Amino acid sequence: MPTGPNAVIDLIWILWLTSWVAASFWSGRTQQRIGNLETWTYRAALIAGGILLVPWTGRTLGQRPLWDVGYIGGYAIVLAMLAGLAFVWWARIHLGRLWSSAITRKEDHRIVDNGPYALVRHPIYTGLIVALLATAAADATVTALLGAALVIFGLWLKARSEERFLMTELGSDAYQSYCRRVPMLVPFTTRR
Repeated sequence: MPTGPNAVIDLIWILWLTSWVAASFWSGRTQQRIGNLETWTYRAALIAGGILLVPWTGRTLGQRPLWDVGYIGGYAIVLAMLAGLAFVWWARIHLGRLWSSAITRKEDHRIVDNGPYALVRHPIYTGLIVALLATAAADATVTALLGAALVIFGLWLKARSEERFLMTELGSDAYQSYCRRVPMLVPFTTRR
């Protein structure tokens, strides 16, 4: 049985995923949904990246780590991962019943631009990116790094699709104003 920072990372992901699925039942009624082709475009990258990212893939392929972060470095990475997932949960709780795993417009949908949404337009994706990069750094295999890159690409595709959808559903003027004030994924960067 694995021990140390990597085992802690695996356990954190399992606990996070379980809590995330359980919380998915706390969501408002969907009024409009994005098309299936666009949905499966980003989901394909997320699924493929997820398969590559899980540590069992690298072990099955006989990969060795490209570097050793050490015990202290491993736990520093665990803290970075926890910070990313805490940011994810802050955003999820702040969004409340407007949250959905798919790109949708919920009942009483509006632009949320406070809390973590005042820092970035997609704080859930930002926090996941931090946690994914930490996970890939701790595993340090080619498959983990490729997996994290694919998942991040999938999140970026989803964010772009979501923005096009929200621009139409919530009004171009209001959403573009929000886009000008708040960066997409990286806090404190130049606004577009």
